[in-house]
Amino acid sequence: MDTDTVLRLVRDVPDQDGFPLVDDLHARFDALAAAHPDRVTVTRIGTSRLGEPLHAYRIGTGSHTAVIVGGVHPNEPIGSWTALHLATWLLSDDDGAGDSDGAGDIDDDSDSDAAAAAALDTTWHIVPTIDPDGMRLNEAWFHDPHDRVFYSRHFYRPAPDSQVEWTFPNAYKSVYFDQVLPETLAFMRLIDDTRPDLLVSLHNGEMGGVYYYLSEDLPDVIDVLHAVPESLGLPLDTGEPESPYLRELAPAVFAMDGIETAYDYLEGLGVDPGEHIRGGSSAAWALRHGALCMVAELPYWSHPDADDQTPTEESYADLLRRCADELGASGTELQEILDQASPMLTIETPFLEGSRAFIPMLAAAPETDHARADHEPADRMATVAERFGCEDLVRCFRLRYGGMLLRALEAETTAGTAAAPLRRLRDRLADRYALWQADEVPDATPIPIRKLVGVQFGAILACASHVSDSTRASRPSLVTTSGPGGA
Repeated sequence: MDTDTVLRLVRDVPDQDGFPLVDDLHARFDALAAAHPDRVTVTRIGTSRLGEPLHAYRIGTGSHTAVIVGGVHPNEPIGSWTALHLATWLLSDDDGAGDSDGAGDIDDDSDSDAAAAAALDTTWHIVPTIDPDGMRLNEAWFHDPHDRVFYSRHFYRPAPDSQVEWTFPNAYKSVYFDQVLPETLAFMRLIDDTRPDLLVSLHNGEMGGVYYYLSEDLPDVIDVLHAVPESLGLPLDTGEPESPYLRELAPAVFAMDGIETAYDYLEGLGVDPGEHIRGGSSAAWALRHGALCMVAELPYWSHPDADDQTPTEESYADLLRRCADELGASGTELQEILDQASPMLTIETPFLEGSRAFIPMLAAAPETDHARADHEPADRMATVAERFGCEDLVRCFRLRYGGMLLRALEAETTAGTAAAPLRRLRDRLADRYALWQADEVPDATPIPIRKLVGVQFGAILACASHVSDSTRASRPSLVTTSGPGGA
């Protein structure tokens, strides 16, 4: 599939109003399967922790295999529309309509779309959401994802040991992890049963620009990954990377180097890696089978500073220290409230589990970032993009995890089990949280959902096209992580 075709298909992605709720998402996939019984095979791959069946939808009979999984982090629902749009597009040649997801006018290009899909020679296994339980805890903001204050107030992210993406078996030096979740086990079995040539777990970020992770340095794919957001008027995120040890393959494209790289980096700083690293990722598991793995990280809001390489008057080292201290102070404040509240909490909600995991991480942030800063040249000035990324990370984490702790306390006050001191702590946190909400970044622009879906869809097509032009035997094995029971 040539770049012009990818860009045309990306521009054809319809707009959407918010994100689908879990029941609606499943109903739409089931409707597709019912409408195309000869082309869609539905397989139950597991069961969620709260008893919900997990299904994969197989479409196509090509010689290559792709696994596409949404909801790996349940606060990242862009992939819900991407998975649905991909499935609808793959099936659209049956009747020329293909708009059960509101896909709009596909009739004019249905023949060329069918030819493009057939040329990928791929059997697709699509999981709409692998963590429906967690996604339901974010549904309150799905109807209005562009209001950051509302979004963060109703935000939920599982504790690290409850995240499907990061609970794959893992063993490296002092780290050993085998506390695999039921959802992770379903994901593992799907990977092992299909031995995919391509794995895409559908993620998204929050603020700034577009960036990617790629398991191989593929210039042909990277060219398309750059062209897609450019064609949609979206900036790349060329500021502070998500992790300091990331290896850049190209602007805003990072290598998937595995937890070994993170471990060795932290160890080199004199920081205990065991405090930061637990389970492995889905990509690490799929790499055992020689898969090409890709993640497209997309923001809900863009900002002009996200790709501004103009130097500031602040050194990069000082920027790291300043933001680390601000984040650490917020973490310490939240930890104090959590410690005072804990003896009075009687309801073990997921919000409380997440708060107990994330808040100590915020309080401990200065240790790692000060160690990083000590290794940076004093005369290296931070760019505008780096400053924006670091400062907004402070805003992001305050809003996310302050909001989650507030939800944990409100579970008690709403249930009528909160003693008077706990109610006062809830009010104290609410007042502080309101100040953090008021510290909103100026000039942030909500991004139309069709553009976000378009980036993920285009990235999937670029990778699938690369796979279809190569053979499994010709691609080297890229095993970078071993875990319990695997090599």
